[in-house]
Amino acid sequence: MAPQDRRTRRRQGELEGQVLAALREADGPVTAAWVQERLGGDLAYTTVVTILTRLLAKDVVSRERRGRSFVWTPTADVARLAALRMRRLLDGERDREAVLASFVTALPPGDEQVLRALLETADEDERHDEGERDGEEDPDREDGQDAGGGPGGAEQGDGEDGRD
Repeated sequence: MAPQDRRTRRRQGELEGQVLAALREADGPVTAAWVQERLGGDLAYTTVVTILTRLLAKDVVSRERRGRSFVWTPTADVARLAALRMRRLLDGERDREAVLASFVTALPPGDEQVLRALLETADEDERHDEGERDGEEDPDREDGQDAGGGPGGAEQGDGEDGRD
């Protein structure tokens, strides 16, 4: 095969991203043949089905039987797919802290600011959620105590109802 005849190799995950993007452009559930046509038709039908099946295993698409075939619907976006790939890579490393530290220190300043803001928002959301759980009154309690304890109350999750 002559060098000019060789197709350029796609980056890892690129085809999955293209298939997911095509699904997100659809007006509703579509067949693998529709996705194949949308991507230009240079892919084998079996390749498209394989990619859709991989996306199904990653829980970013769903499928439903229609007649003798399946129709496919996206359940996530391309950003979620990229995040899943990043997570899989991180899970494969022994020293997660070193990998994360290296990742963060290599970020351009704008990306680092975005990451810091996202972490701060996530931290605030977590504190807010914990505050709601800790301070929420249990509407089923007649004594007005919160569900997490207090006089006559039970610790959450201990299996006791706290009543005498």
